[in-house]
Amino acid sequence: MPSPTLNRRAFLGASAAAAASLLTTRTTSAADDFAGFHVGVQSYTFRQFDLEQMLKKTKELGLKSAEFYPGHIPTDSSPDKLKAILALCKEYEVKPLGFGVSGFSKDRDANKKLFDFGKAVGVKYISANPTVDSFDSLDKLCEEYQIAIAIHPHGPDADGKGRHLWWSAEVILKAIKDHNKLIGTCLDTGHLIRMAQLGEKLDVGEQIKLMGDRNFALHLKDHDNKKKEDVPFGDAAGGLDVPGVLKALKGVKFTGHIAIEYENHPDNPSPDLKKCVAFVKESAAKVS
Repeated sequence: MPSPTLNRRAFLGASAAAAASLLTTRTTSAADDFAGFHVGVQSYTFRQFDLEQMLKKTKELGLKSAEFYPGHIPTDSSPDKLKAILALCKEYEVKPLGFGVSGFSKDRDANKKLFDFGKAVGVKYISANPTVDSFDSLDKLCEEYQIAIAIHPHGPDADGKGRHLWWSAEVILKAIKDHNKLIGTCLDTGHLIRMAQLGEKLDVGEQIKLMGDRNFALHLKDHDNKKKEDVPFGDAAGGLDVPGVLKALKGVKFTGHIAIEYENHPDNPSPDLKKCVAFVKESAAKVS
């Protein structure tokens, strides 16, 4: 934890160096499968399946990492249970790189518990939905644990009439610009596309460029705004330019985690996920 006498400019400078170091920690063999991008899955995609089934299906897709959601790794897991969970992940060769989406508030003790959990699991980032008064606490915890907080935009509200608090890169960046450089984003391409339902046509590539080195992770998914459902990458009804997204990531020297997420057909998402994985591989090869 930084000295109390360290001024904010020096503090942020040290944090920036730490962020760069954190993001370059990666599994080379996994990245090589996608021309240098580290691509895994958001385990919420397999929310209808238990942990072992999720790991098996992820391995069958040829993916070697995941951002886990609480349904697969509960935050109240005992040390023995976490040990068993991590052993199962190792058995299926699926590395936990991220966790979320998690809420954070100004309650430092509650926040610290989530960081303790993240450290025990070994994640590099926690995708997050923080309150606006949480950042002073998160500044210190990110520095202490060297775990990034990746704010996740969630597009329109459930009723489709309002906006999520963190609905765009502009909104996120304005809130975090004077805070620890380990506080950034896990942009969600599907939710950014969904903002068109409220008349906000966001360019995903530009959103990535705006966040620059504060892109710690990405939820990669496509969405059909007419049917209001996710579609496989490359589907004509979707609005996502996957090669363009990867090009933008490459342009900001992104070394974080791309988690493919698919919310449609929760009882059997694998066939569409196979299409998504193949499309990402093909797209990555084009921009390498």
